[in-house]
Amino acid sequence: MASMKLKTLQHALKDIKTFENPKIELEQYTTSSDIAACILHTAQLVYNDISGKCVADLGCGSGVLCIGAALLGARYCAGFDIDASAISLSVENAADRDVLGKCDFILCDVKKIDQNMRLKAFDTVIMNPPFGTREREADLIFLKMALSLATEAVYSLHERSTRKRVLRMAKKLGANAKVIAELRFDLPASYKFHRQDSLHVQVDLIRFALPLQVPVNNL
Repeated sequence: MASMKLKTLQHALKDIKTFENPKIELEQYTTSSDIAACILHTAQLVYNDISGKCVADLGCGSGVLCIGAALLGARYCAGFDIDASAISLSVENAADRDVLGKCDFILCDVKKIDQNMRLKAFDTVIMNPPFGTREREADLIFLKMALSLATEAVYSLHERSTRKRVLRMAKKLGANAKVIAELRFDLPASYKFHRQDSLHVQVDLIRFALPLQVPVNNL
């Protein structure tokens, strides 16, 4: 599974079910199957951050990133979302692709994950967080939580206009951040106030590498 070709992964994630009635307050824009496949394939092929790893997605939405990670051979995947309809959608999509046995989808507030589970519980976190257009700095709240949960790396999408702010926070939190791709995120018209068929948003895919964790008994 770890050697799955990009086109094969894109095909496996194609036509994944998305929100029928997205919630604007949660910035529910589905990550396209093509972008999800590219992120995951790069994380595995270039950095070996998926196969055999424990992977989390904060704000999992339709579950596409968790499902794709499972198809690439992740040992275990967990998706977290505050919206019950998103969790149901993720479960349905994972079942349709026969990976539900490797994935858990958990209903919770991402901001409070650290109150209910052990930190550093995952090797890798891969996410498409809210960009912060509805809730100020929601993207940074998600990033901070992701860095507290991962032991090796975090992959996250951020609006390009926020690059300096995001990289500055990563440095403050001790992560080595690198923009590994510049993407055009095509947001289809999902809400009544959208006047165009789609909106093109310039985004960065950033990899945040975490320092090696030294076992306590080795100190």
